[in-house]
Amino acid sequence: MKPVAAYIGLGANLGDARGAVQAALQALGELPETRLLAKSSLFRTAPVDAGGDDYVNAVARIETRLQPQQLLERLLEIEQAHGRTRPGYNAPRTLDMDLLLYGSERIATAALTVPHPRMTQRAFVLIPLLQIAPLIEIPGKGPAHGFVPDVADQAISVIRD
Repeated sequence: MKPVAAYIGLGANLGDARGAVQAALQALGELPETRLLAKSSLFRTAPVDAGGDDYVNAVARIETRLQPQQLLERLLEIEQAHGRTRPGYNAPRTLDMDLLLYGSERIATAALTVPHPRMTQRAFVLIPLLQIAPLIEIPGKGPAHGFVPDVADQAISVIRD
């Protein structure tokens, strides 16, 4: 299989959120048949449609030969290694990893929807994504930068070392 560029959204707001996101970024580069090509800065964002502490978020670009479902399974394994539980929708989390884009594919199965259905509604996805891929197109939706005005009211800031 020819390698495919995929984009992964990462976020955490429990425990050592920053450390969890950094470790997950490293783990992406260690997946079989996968290379980490780019990673955004870490960003601090307020929870959307939820309570709890602020999130640490990032987006990574990988090149992979894994099929979408295989990649999703690997992301879930990384989440579980960081103590991820799923007590409810939008609950605080030790680590969340979402497959945002997989090449130019549009996928709709019971387990996976790509492009991620809410990625154009979330500053914590769009801003890091555009940092590493400023001209990226979202299959079926158009240029990602066209959605930035829709999330302008969502607080987001780069985490400085």
